[in-house]
Amino acid sequence: MVGSMGQVGSAGDNAAMESFFALVQKNVLNRRRSWPTRDGLRIEIVTWIERTYHHRRRQKSLGRLTPIEYETIMTPRTALAA
Repeated sequence: MVGSMGQVGSAGDNAAMESFFALVQKNVLNRRRSWPTRDGLRIEIVTWIERTYHHRRRQKSLGRLTPIEYETIMTPRTALAA
C-alpha cells in the first residue's frame, strides 16, 4: 500500500496517515499471513474500516464523535425517511 503523504517536512500530514496505516497493519495485515487475491485483501481492509474504525474511532475534528455518530446527528430525519 502507498499512502497519500504530504510534502517532506510536513509532519502533521504524515503523522495522521502513519497512525492510520499502523492501525491497519495491527488490526488487519498482522492477523493473517496471506490472501488469495488482492480483492480479498481489499475487502478485508474496507470491512475493517466500515465495521470497526468508523464505529469506534473518535475524531477530534468531529468533536470527539465517531464518524457514524456524527452522520447520525447531522443527517436530517427527513432524509432518513426517504
